[in-house]
Amino acid sequence: MELTIKVWRQANKNVKGAFKSYPVKDVSPDSSFLEMLDELNNDLVNKQEEPIAFDHDCREGICGTCSLFIQGEAHGPMREITTCQLHMRSFKNGETITIEPWRAEAFPIIKDLVVDRGSFDRIMNAGGFVSVNTSGNTQDANNIPINKDDADDAFDAATCIGCGACVATCKNASAMLFVSAKVAQLDLLPQGKVESKERVLKMVAQMDKEGFGNCTNTGACEAECPKGISLTNIARMNRLYLNSTISSK
Repeated sequence: MELTIKVWRQANKNVKGAFKSYPVKDVSPDSSFLEMLDELNNDLVNKQEEPIAFDHDCREGICGTCSLFIQGEAHGPMREITTCQLHMRSFKNGETITIEPWRAEAFPIIKDLVVDRGSFDRIMNAGGFVSVNTSGNTQDANNIPINKDDADDAFDAATCIGCGACVATCKNASAMLFVSAKVAQLDLLPQGKVESKERVLKMVAQMDKEGFGNCTNTGACEAECPKGISLTNIARMNRLYLNSTISSK
């Protein structure tokens, strides 16, 4: 395959960026999208040009770091896969592929396609954990009865990999799907019930502090989520937040 890669280049957040086009040749349809970028970077290095900066790690669709906006869609044109799981056979020979970083005020650009998603970490630090001391009286999880529906919903929410596709896709740059998934996976299980009210209030407050927008109710986040996280988590979090706000007064 022969392609033209139109990629966003930006040295840092303090300078103006711009698109730059590069030709790539002899691309195998069976190679992954990130492998194609690796080959492009090899060519750039050989030409003594600055390689394209992009995030990647596990390359197994688990870590969520390979977050790119490809052809106007988060993680590319395929559904429920991450960028590292996207293969070049999804594109046509001779096609021009446009690649951008996530566009959100809360995700400032570090360089080229790399953005700072530390805002997600700060939201998790605000309350996305179980801190109740269970040492000395710890039970095996299999000994704690849990409703099957709750267990399934908690597992589905826990599949969120925190990639930020929901934010990048939302016209308000909302993080509601991410936060609601993290709230739900803990709130649905007995171990997370103790801090339930405090958790949702702290995490939503931090989300607002980071500058994320509110939910648009358009469902774009669920459609572009590589793990198919359901919008029902947002409704669940809204109910929990309202109840927690009322009971805390």
